[in-house]
Parts: sequence; C-alpha cells; structure tokens
Amino acid sequence: MRAYSIPSSNRRRKISLILTSAAVGAFILAGCATAPVAEATAGEAVVATAQKPARGPFVSAANPLAVEAGMRVLARGGSAVDAAVAVQAVLGLVEPQSSGLGGGAFMMFYDADSAALTVYDGRETAPASATPELFYENGRPMAFVDAVLSGHSTGAPGVVPMLALAQKQHGALPWSELFGDAEKLAQDGFIVSPRLAGMINGNAPQAKTRWASEYFTKADGTRYVAGDVLKNPAYAETVRILARQGAAGMQTGPLAEAIAAAVAEGPRPGGLTTADIAAYRPVVREAVCGPYKVYVVCVPPPPSSGASILQLLAMGEQTPDLDKGAASPEAWAAFGQLQRLMYADRDRYFGDPAFVSVPVAGLLDPAYVAQRAALAPALRGAAPFGTPPGAPKVGADATREPAGTSHFVVVDAKGNAVSMTTTVESLFGSGRMAGGFFLNNQLTDFSLVPTAADGTPAANAVAAGKRPRSSMSPVIVLDREGHLVGALGSPGGSSILAYNAKALIAALGWGLPLQEAFDLPNLVAKGDGFGADTEGFSAAVRDGMAARGVVLRPNTTETSGLHGGLWRNGQWDGGADTRREGVAHTR
Repeated sequence: MRAYSIPSSNRRRKISLILTSAAVGAFILAGCATAPVAEATAGEAVVATAQKPARGPFVSAANPLAVEAGMRVLARGGSAVDAAVAVQAVLGLVEPQSSGLGGGAFMMFYDADSAALTVYDGRETAPASATPELFYENGRPMAFVDAVLSGHSTGAPGVVPMLALAQKQHGALPWSELFGDAEKLAQDGFIVSPRLAGMINGNAPQAKTRWASEYFTKADGTRYVAGDVLKNPAYAETVRILARQGAAGMQTGPLAEAIAAAVAEGPRPGGLTTADIAAYRPVVREAVCGPYKVYVVCVPPPPSSGASILQLLAMGEQTPDLDKGAASPEAWAAFGQLQRLMYADRDRYFGDPAFVSVPVAGLLDPAYVAQRAALAPALRGAAPFGTPPGAPKVGADATREPAGTSHFVVVDAKGNAVSMTTTVESLFGSGRMAGGFFLNNQLTDFSLVPTAADGTPAANAVAAGKRPRSSMSPVIVLDREGHLVGALGSPGGSSILAYNAKALIAALGWGLPLQEAFDLPNLVAKGDGFGADTEGFSAAVRDGMAARGVVLRPNTTETSGLHGGLWRNGQWDGGADTRREGVAHTR
C-alpha cells in the first residue's frame, strides 16, 4: 500500500489518499494540476468538473428552521463554517432529541482556495476520574438504560469548542453574529414539529427525567404536542453567553458549573468536573480518502469509524454483483454480506488512536480487501473479524450505540463546504439538562465490558481522557483532481456506516439522483441478521435476496436521516431524507 496526495501545483492540498486498487493509480499524476477528469462509467452520472466548480449557497439539514438560519448567514456573506454554527445552534433547540450544545460532533471542512480538507474532531472525552469499570455496579456491568440515565454517561462536551476553533480559522463574520436565529426562536418560541412531539410523548426514559418533564410539560400539566409553541428562555440566555464569550462561555463559569452539577446529581452521580470541561480541546486531524468509481471519498479518521465505509466501497469494487443496481437482488445481497465483514472489523479494532493502534492502512490494504471480499458470496451467519496488516491484539467489543444524531451540509458562495455529523448520543442524551440544553450520554459509546475473558482489553474500553469510538462519518466527495463533488452523511448509531454506504453506492455507483438514493430502503447487516425497511423492497427483490441467504427482518436500529448534495450539471442535486423533517435549499 502507498499513500499519495491529490495532485496540486501549490502543494497546499492536505488530502491523504489511501489506494485500494492498483488500477486507480492511473489517476494519480504527481505534480500535475491539470489532469483531466475521468469519464463516468456506464450507469454513473457525471458530476463535478474543473471547468465549473461547485458553489453555494447550499444547506441541507434535518429541520427547516435550521436550514433557514444557515441560509441567512450565507446571504450575509458568511462562510460555510459560519453557517454551520448557526445551524447547530438552531438544531440544538428545535431537534434536541438528536444533537445540541451539550454534545459532540465531527466536521469535515473543504477549503475551495487550497482544495485542502480538514477534519475537526469534537468528540467528547471521559473525565479524569474515569476507569475501565466506569459502568460497573456491584462488580457487574449496569443495565444499559441505567448507564444512559446515570451521571457516568456524560463526557466533556465538544461541539461548541470544535465550532469555535473551526470558525476562528475559517469564519468570515464575527462569531457574535451567528446566534441571532437561535436566540429569537428560544426566546419567542418555536412550533413543535411532529417528530419532536413524538419523542416528547414517546417511551424513551430520557424524556421522562425530572429535567425533561419540567421542560416538556405545559402549565396545565399536559405535555407539548405537534403545533404547540415551545419557549426556552434558558437556551436563549445560553446562546447570548456563547455569542459574547465564545467557547469559554461553555467551558468555564456558570454554564460549566451547571453541567457539572447536573452530572453530579443522583441517581448514580457521575464524576465530570468543571476542570474536565475546561480542559477539553478539539483535535484537528487529517482526512482519510479512498477511490470509488471515478471519485475520491473522504471521511474522518478514528475515533470516527469512517474508514470502514472506505473498506466496504473497496470490497465493493471487487464485487461485480454490487454494480447491478437498485432493482437487483444480487446487488442488495452483496451489499448486506459486505456490511457483515465491514462491521466485524470495525467492532474489533476501532477506538481512540491516542490510546490504541487502529490498523486503518491495513484494513484498506489491497490484498486484505481482496481477501475479505472473497468471503462475501458464501458467508452465512455472523462474519469473523479479520487480521489486517498491523492489527494489534485486542479483545472482543461490548459497545451499544443507541439512537440520537443529526447530519447537515453547508456550501458557501466561494465553494467552501462543511459536512458535519452531530449528536447527544441517545434520544435527549442522558435526559439531564443545564442551560436549557440536554447533556450527552456519549460515554455509553465505550465498551461497557472493558476486557475479554482472557483479560485482553477492548480497543474501545473506557479510560480517563479517552474519546469513545464513533460511527459518525461525515463524507466529502471529490473528483480526481481534488475538486468538490459533494457532501453527505446520516445519523443512525452504528447503522450510519450502512446508510452512508448505501447513499454513496446508489448515487455514485448506480447513478441515481441523490434524493432517490436517500429514499431507497435501508439494509443494515451486522452480526448474524439483516435488518431492513422490508416493505420498501419489492417481493421479487426480497425473494431473490432470500435465495442468496439474505433473509430480511424489520430494522430495529435508528432510521436514517441522510442529508447532503452532489454537484451535477452545474447545480446542486440536493437531498433530505424523507424519514426526517429536513429540507435541502439552494438559491
């Protein structure tokens, strides 16, 4: 395996491309900034060209109010990162079941001038007091719901410090001018959407904590329903503090004290302190990129699991059935079997690279990819994990990844782009609140059992200061010269990898319009089962898949919420998953 850079005459592009096939080496022309864009193969839509570069404004997100906030920032001359700050501030208010100021995120940023990609890691960190047995009680692992609702589950919040760093480096407007929409909506009230109302009145225990019940109960004792106006003056004050003080307003002073106090309450108080919150720092990382068809797909490195998507796409390049299209049971069966192999490797090896060696290069090694892909046709039952080059000895994983995440994409007038996946982990996070926002339960993304029976630690075991493994995998797509083609991503817990891969294969491999790609039925194959939007598949496809050992059952994980856009024919082909309430706007 060799690592290359996308060709650039000014040498400012920082995209690390890991080749997964000798054939794709032909498009790497070292030192040449004028390599032609390759023609699309049969069934593929022609996307970006160097002659007409991708430009905004473009925003796709899971709530129209957040999209409007982002578009207003872009209309004032704001950058993609400026708009991302506004989008996140509004999403945390109107879609609190999914993300918020008390959570974390991964951001992929594309700089149009330099064609450089930067990854901002805003994943939360475990407190200094954390031990591998963080979620043990009386010598045994807690019940998962008890772990989620406990103070043990909250890590130092990362999304605000991450956004502050990215905006300092790539913002065009003053930070203080990016919170107006969120403040007004919180102070004056916003209309509760059907999806939020369903979560408020649903069965999630986080919606029934004392904090959530106080917030979601009206004066007459009933809970808010769709169409009601919900006000949050505490949130309005929080964003005023952030506008004045930046990330320091979250990491020090009254807000930090309120977060630590909520975590310290019973039952099962946690150990996150104001010192932990103040010590949090986002990490700037390099993207991991790999070829797929005539494109280059880029994702964050660990602790994100994005490289697993590249592994699946690389295996797919060696699986002819996958190219047969959306109406083919052979294609869907192949997709499911490749997922099993991908997830087996991901679950075994991924964790925080500051604490464990993650064999990303080995997982994308051409010989290893070919070896794994060859297993797919005859695979029955759960896939075994493999041994890629450079793999460390790590124990079995016992991580559970519940629902509660959002994704959005922003492109500004200069062609700078943000692809950002953001979360508080479970629905309404831990159910605890401070400053009008929910606190994350991200630490339950660690393996609840830290060691295997022989004492070998899991790659994703808890440790002080460690970032839990994440399935969040925001995607940026480039052409072979490094120009922006598009961006997308999804929520979905561990199913994010399947959802993003489906969208990439359908749009880039099968040539579907992005909205059609997003709206295809989902198939999630992890372990020994195949969870799916079963009614979305025709009887013929279901029968054909069953004949190949892929028997569908209803998907029990969080549904997809794919958002994004592809630059096609000189305009944005935008998409917003119809399973959510979002929109994609360009004007």
